[in-house]
Amino acid sequence: MSQEKHETDDKTVVFTFLEVAARLVRRLDGSLSMTRGISFREYQILLELSKMHKESAMRVELAAAVGLTPSAVTRALRPLEKLGYVSTEKSERDARRSLATLTRGGRKLLSDCNAGVDSALAGLNLDSIDRDQLLEFLQGLIPAGSPRRGRPQI
Repeated sequence: MSQEKHETDDKTVVFTFLEVAARLVRRLDGSLSMTRGISFREYQILLELSKMHKESAMRVELAAAVGLTPSAVTRALRPLEKLGYVSTEKSERDARRSLATLTRGGRKLLSDCNAGVDSALAGLNLDSIDRDQLLEFLQGLIPAGSPRRGRPQI
């Protein structure tokens, strides 16, 4: 009986966590789309590119970093490329190995977006939690060997 209660408690915690995560994504998505014209997912792609060597990455590397498939990254990069925030160098042999690079315009947009993200997160009242402990717990949920493990995301 106590085992069932424990499982239910775990589900409640996980489902609440997922609901909070979804609400945060919607909040950030709304803020970024209204002020900068990009989605939160596009922001994550620009942010990850900015952290990579020479602000460039193959689409498969970028996909692993943001938790998308390479084809989803390709679709997400198209509008960013058309708007001049990312440039791509296509591989003639394998589209997944195409190189995406953050442009000067992309760096400027990312800088502007960072301020918007900070503003959107300001009202969350995170002062009452131990951020280091929470981050350590959340990073422990990411599988070992994942490119995102151990790296702050924002």
